[in-house]
Amino acid sequence: MPEQAEGTAGVPTREVRDLLRRRREQIAQRWADEPLFRAVFTVSRDEAVEAGKSVVDALAQVADAARVEDPDAAGFTAVREQLARMGAARSRSGLSTAQVSSELAALRPPVENLLVADLPEDAPAEHVRDCVSTLSVLMGTLRVVVMQTALSEGQALIDRQRLQLLEVATPVIKLWDGIVAVPLIGTLDSARSQVVMETLLESIVEQQARYAILDITGVPTVDSLVAQHLMKTVAAARLMGAECIVSGIRPAIAQTMVHLGLDLGTVVTRASLADALGYVLHQLGVGIVTPGTNGAVAR
Repeated sequence: MPEQAEGTAGVPTREVRDLLRRRREQIAQRWADEPLFRAVFTVSRDEAVEAGKSVVDALAQVADAARVEDPDAAGFTAVREQLARMGAARSRSGLSTAQVSSELAALRPPVENLLVADLPEDAPAEHVRDCVSTLSVLMGTLRVVVMQTALSEGQALIDRQRLQLLEVATPVIKLWDGIVAVPLIGTLDSARSQVVMETLLESIVEQQARYAILDITGVPTVDSLVAQHLMKTVAAARLMGAECIVSGIRPAIAQTMVHLGLDLGTVVTRASLADALGYVLHQLGVGIVTPGTNGAVAR
């Protein structure tokens, strides 16, 4: 009896699977006229039809595996990238998540109409309802897959843009031959501190720098983790063969470092970026001459 019940329960799923395979061309043609496909595939209608066919094939594979409620079903793997592009394209055009979901929901009625038309006229009403319900679940799962994938792609884009902003906000400036500086402005957190370290070390190698100035005049405060990151950056620069000078330490930051018990005995610090540059030039044997009342004065 349990086997018979299970087999009966699987009939609607098989009906939906067979419909998708049998009506693949018709479904794709009807989808090509829906806003979701029409707005995304603007080059040619044939392109939209081909995209629709690939989605129909995926749905048929999911139904064949009897996993109509599973967004992680293997059948969706082949079309996830395509579905993500479609969802992202509609979002970029200004549609909200709810509007994109509504366009996805509009794909169900054309398939449902074909399903009902293909069922025998004398099919029991309960069987028709079960088939339609199975199709609704499958199309609902498709909507979940699209939205999940689009959201994941959106988050990945945000993460990439955030990293790019961190890199832009952490410029390494060549001040002199063999001297680079990183002027930091704004709040430092662990992620940005890591970018500072990586960017500075790369520049030391590229510029063959002997001295690196880490200027934190524009940083209002740091926490314990960031302070430790700064110390690690100094140590890493030293390992790369460059002396790292920290300038512009604010009183609040100085207190934080003291409370943390960080050993600053081996770290060269200066009050300002100008002082740090003057120190480095002196180390290089470069004289600085400033105009005085009675002529040039060396510093």
